[in-house]
Amino acid sequence: MKIKVCGLRDISNINALNEIQIHFIGLNFYRKSKRYIDHNQAYLLSNYREHKKVGVFVNARKQYLLDMVKIYGLEYVQLHGNESPSYVKAIREHVKVIKVFSIQSKEDFINIELYKDCDFFLFDTKTPDYGGSGKKFDWALLDNYKGKTKFFLAGGIGPDDVQRIKLINHPSFHALDINSAFEIEPGVKDVEQIIQFLNNL
Repeated sequence: MKIKVCGLRDISNINALNEIQIHFIGLNFYRKSKRYIDHNQAYLLSNYREHKKVGVFVNARKQYLLDMVKIYGLEYVQLHGNESPSYVKAIREHVKVIKVFSIQSKEDFINIELYKDCDFFLFDTKTPDYGGSGKKFDWALLDNYKGKTKFFLAGGIGPDDVQRIKLINHPSFHALDINSAFEIEPGVKDVEQIIQFLNNL
């Protein structure tokens, strides 16, 4: 199982994760987020190669997104907004794409395959704020996803969820996306808590 730590913005905190067996770090380029990474911090990560860098965007202009990919060496973009399938297809010509779907009911899985051009999907809890809510959706709803595109699971995943995670046997379950439940403050993660979580997992 792959692990992504999202909502990072403190360089020393990110460097502290370098010895941990995680696979992706998420950098938030959505200005309204309390985990928004300013360009001075992001620039320090432009040559960072320890983990795959995922840029988080919400309904971003195509050129702005592509500029951020180039400047900061992003290997994936995570699209949290209402981006269309045609937008996703155009972006994927330049960078790998993780498309986010906000889940509240089984109806939220309808028409997901319109986004078949994505590299991965990410299923998160439906909120007004595009993620980072610390709240879970009902993971039993994952049974309604019949597609083959592999997915990340997000939404309030915390240290006490290890046994529940181990019970998920969906064939397309690829990765966990952890965030607010491991924070000391918005954008700064408790590294020791993450280490313990991964050891238990």
